[in-house]
Amino acid sequence: MLLASLIALSVNVLAAPTLPYAWRNVTVGGGGFAPGIVFSRAERGLAYLRTDMGGAYRWDAAGGRWVPLQDDVAEASYMGVESVAPDPVDADLVYLAVGMGARGPSAILRSSDRGTHWRTTPVPFAMGGNEDGRGLGERLAIDPDARATLFFGSRHDGLWRSDDSAATWHKVAAFPLAGLGRPDRPRTTHGGLSFVLFDPAHRGRMFVGSTDPGEHHLFRSDDGGATWRAVSGGPRAALLPVKAAVGGDGVVTLSYSDAIGPNGVKDGAVWRYDPDAGTWRDLTPPRAAGEVPGGFFGVAVSAQDPRVIAVSTVNRYQPVDTVWRSTDAGAHWDELWRRSTRDVGVTPFLDFDGRANFGHWIAGLAIDPFDPAHAAYVTGATVYATDDFSRPGTMRWRPWTRGIEQTAIITLVSPTGGAPLVSGFGDLGGFRHADLTRSPAHVHRTPFLTNTNSLDYAGAAPLVLVRSGNTHKPVVPDTSLAWSQDGGEVWAPLRLPASETIPRADGTPARAQTGSAAITVSADGATFLVESDRPLLTRDRGATWRAVAGLPVGARVTADKVDPMRFYAVDAGRGRLLRSDDGGASFAPAAGQGLPADLSGARAVGREAANPLVAVPGRAGALWLLAAGTLYHSEDAGEHWTRADGAARIDRYGLGKAAPGSIWPALYAIATVDGTRGIYRSTDGGARWIQINDAAHRWGLRLRVISGDPRRYGRVYVGTDGRGIMYGDPKGEGE
Repeated sequence: MLLASLIALSVNVLAAPTLPYAWRNVTVGGGGFAPGIVFSRAERGLAYLRTDMGGAYRWDAAGGRWVPLQDDVAEASYMGVESVAPDPVDADLVYLAVGMGARGPSAILRSSDRGTHWRTTPVPFAMGGNEDGRGLGERLAIDPDARATLFFGSRHDGLWRSDDSAATWHKVAAFPLAGLGRPDRPRTTHGGLSFVLFDPAHRGRMFVGSTDPGEHHLFRSDDGGATWRAVSGGPRAALLPVKAAVGGDGVVTLSYSDAIGPNGVKDGAVWRYDPDAGTWRDLTPPRAAGEVPGGFFGVAVSAQDPRVIAVSTVNRYQPVDTVWRSTDAGAHWDELWRRSTRDVGVTPFLDFDGRANFGHWIAGLAIDPFDPAHAAYVTGATVYATDDFSRPGTMRWRPWTRGIEQTAIITLVSPTGGAPLVSGFGDLGGFRHADLTRSPAHVHRTPFLTNTNSLDYAGAAPLVLVRSGNTHKPVVPDTSLAWSQDGGEVWAPLRLPASETIPRADGTPARAQTGSAAITVSADGATFLVESDRPLLTRDRGATWRAVAGLPVGARVTADKVDPMRFYAVDAGRGRLLRSDDGGASFAPAAGQGLPADLSGARAVGREAANPLVAVPGRAGALWLLAAGTLYHSEDAGEHWTRADGAARIDRYGLGKAAPGSIWPALYAIATVDGTRGIYRSTDGGARWIQINDAAHRWGLRLRVISGDPRRYGRVYVGTDGRGIMYGDPKGEGE
């Protein structure tokens, strides 16, 4: 009996078979917010970058690219990096503080091989790598005189210490601030302790900044953290210390803002504190009349000359965010954007308005300790670097992004013709990728929508595409819809009748105003159907519109990829599959035999949700439907359905080109099989699933959308939430 039980147990825990895949990033270059950049003081050419939801990177000088360091991570929260600390002596040793938000797990990671492998120590104090205040820091610091000792300034729970290289941690009881505790409401946070800073030239001397309310915001220890005292003086209490840097002369330069940012900052200052003299000096750069003040975040001091300092602004939208540089410890300032150029040839999409601006959210700023002419700063969309930082004349900046792909993907399609990939991003709108290895020339334009929520292409005329999206404002100012006739290179706006873009009776915006109205295109590209508050269609590119009969509000529509007269939709509320046989003019129930009676699990919730109903390219009437984690397929336009037999619990799925000799499209899924969540493929209609990602390619399992390529068997595209778009090809199958 015991033997039988053991055999049964071993069968239950068998993992799904695996197939080796080669994974690569679709190239955009940068793309998202990287709150901090830190140069190693132990080795020339070594630097680390932390991002708010895409993990950390290391600059590989020999390879000339940034190397992602957390692609093997399976815990989503760990992809939000709160702080990075390279060892000041051992170039191979580096630490990360990771944790996405107050309600997720957090940990301190230690690597002795530059981030290739990590030892993970879960910690009891919460972090906020993707919350307000993520531009503060660095919060994690190594004692240069006792390098097994580290301190971490937490958001909610005061100051913490480890004396065994981050293996164990204890709270520093002697520190004056215990912390405010974790926030009791969602989507709120504390800034807490903003930085921990050691002075390498003065043994035992260290500083900690606090952004929590109180009389004092800077604290000092002269005995390695055993005792502490508040530092009096400095700016008014309403200004909060954001970041700090200490020069070779022991003087500390601090940046201040009136909020923890990156949003909401309206004012700020720059001060210098001399610990030996106990004196403060206000050296805030000058402001012109009519200038929106903004605050100050990034701060750096040259390792060669402590009089050379630099600071960056945040939220100074008039005239622009900038970096200031001084060669006399702040007595005079040089505003760098005025004499700078930006060559964005490697990431041309940054020319949003015909000329790349200096940047926004410049939270991180660093001067190379081995080369004072080399400096870098981060923005909300890229990382810039220059080799002219210490030279007069024009200062040339270029994106320093090769290898960095830090974006959130909402949707994507791989059409049957034209470019292999067209995508919808958060914040950047999305791209047409004719070449997966090159950054596209521009984002989707006319209109530019910060988020693209739905994309569709005409199955028999694949150069015709449609998209819907929203902006960062509650109401889209012009239109949330667009169409293209050249595969997504050039777009034209689609405007609904004015009656469809007025607020509802209760005063809330119409679906089309918020970008929540998805759009679908018929197989021949002639008909566009919009899921507005009153579903509408046009057959003349938006010149005229007509109401769609029989289609409930909020039902996601799918067009047949061959027959232009057929559209399909799931009426989840009433448990029905609907079909149009007259080109979308009207919908009526299909038989739907074989579908579950309860179709609530096939409801597409939210404007960014993937469509659960997908039509097969090249096969009229062939459909797949995802309901409550299970796939169903139909070959007769929804009249009859068959449940896929495989034991996969599916979150998202997509179709690709069939395997040679197979009657089935290749199925790709973000799914859980035998308790393991990952990326899977089936070539037999969902009866058998093979895992195609491995332990080195998990990306925090922050996976949002998936699709195969209808023209290339085995090719799959996976949209992540923080690591851009991955594309995979099988190894050893002979395609």
